[in-house]
Amino acid sequence: MARMNADKQELLDGIERDKEMLVDFFSKFVAAPTPNPPGDTRKGVAHIVRFLEAKKLPFRLVDPDPLQANVVGTVEGAAPGKHLVLNGHIDVFPVVENDARWTHGPWSGEVTDGKVYGRGACDMKAGTTASIMTYYYLNRIKAKWKGKLTLTCVSDEETFGPMGARYLMDHVPEVLGDCLLNGEPSSPYSIRFGEKGPFWVAFTVKTRGGHGAYPHTSENAAKIASRFIADLDSLSNIKADMPDNVARALAAAKDTMDRAMGQGAAELVPKVTVNVGVVSGGLKVNMIADIVRIEADIRLPVGVTHDMVVAEIGKILMRYPQIAMEEMNFSPPSWCDPYGEMVEHLQDNVDHLRGFKPTPIVSLGGTDARLWRYKNIPAYVYGPPPSGMGSFDEHVEIDNFFHVVRSHVLSAYDYLSRGR
Repeated sequence: MARMNADKQELLDGIERDKEMLVDFFSKFVAAPTPNPPGDTRKGVAHIVRFLEAKKLPFRLVDPDPLQANVVGTVEGAAPGKHLVLNGHIDVFPVVENDARWTHGPWSGEVTDGKVYGRGACDMKAGTTASIMTYYYLNRIKAKWKGKLTLTCVSDEETFGPMGARYLMDHVPEVLGDCLLNGEPSSPYSIRFGEKGPFWVAFTVKTRGGHGAYPHTSENAAKIASRFIADLDSLSNIKADMPDNVARALAAAKDTMDRAMGQGAAELVPKVTVNVGVVSGGLKVNMIADIVRIEADIRLPVGVTHDMVVAEIGKILMRYPQIAMEEMNFSPPSWCDPYGEMVEHLQDNVDHLRGFKPTPIVSLGGTDARLWRYKNIPAYVYGPPPSGMGSFDEHVEIDNFFHVVRSHVLSAYDYLSRGR
């Protein structure tokens, strides 16, 4: 690895010396159970607090719910300058207890075969560790950069953040800043500058019902539901009106999006998609189903609005008088400049570290970074691959973990050392 300027080389040398400490922190962080639901993250918060206290780093807990506190801290450089915010979440997906498919326990944090295993390893305790370590390493050389660096480790991302990042945005102005860097799982080859917006909708089909031997006496709610579900796929025909810079970036990123999110992802990023996650109803096999509930996760690309989708759903519902609609949740799609300053820093540092430049993309899934974009604050995501995310044997390769740490530390330094 060619040497960088003295300050950046000092940062890299520190990471190299601390490799054992970094893996130990990450492993024990994964081993601290923080599933949400139920949302009790106290063990994960305590792990972070022990580290910050040991390193004499400034922080405080913001805990609208004491079971899921948020860790917030700020350090200042040698002179006024830009304000960079680091964001990661502590809570993780729940697990099925005693799932035999886990070859390493979901709360083990086991380090083996060059990987760290466990629920939340990639989503997103590797990225949150990168944020914490960026805060630590830059504090050590704070006389050599300008501005402010704020750490936010939040405890309520998996349920859209009412006690987490959303609470901080509304009550703690310190977390806003000029730019956000986040380590959610993505890919070493991509930088996420935007994401699709989730629109969760429930539909209830109601008919009179009756005896299964007398299907002529009532419409069957299950059959109506099946036809309606098929018709929802027509929402993918809605045309997105994207800003030119977003459209250009996506056109250049097709191969990278497939590489980062799986073959076929690039085709879906600019389209409305529908996933029917829950279908429930009926009482007994020999009864005509009279009530069926459908829960759908509709994802809106950049350039498609809530009203556009609701209007198209309304047209479909005109053919189904038996169905009522209920909106469950909505977050608009979000994006920022795909060619912003932080993208340049990440690309330059990754090129130095690994010999390629990651490509800016829009992601299929959502992150807390959207909340900063809603405030017109550029927010970028660069993290490890999503290996086993939301499934069994979730893990992060240790080489990728170190790469994310190095990339965040160096890019944060570049951002804060360049002034305004």
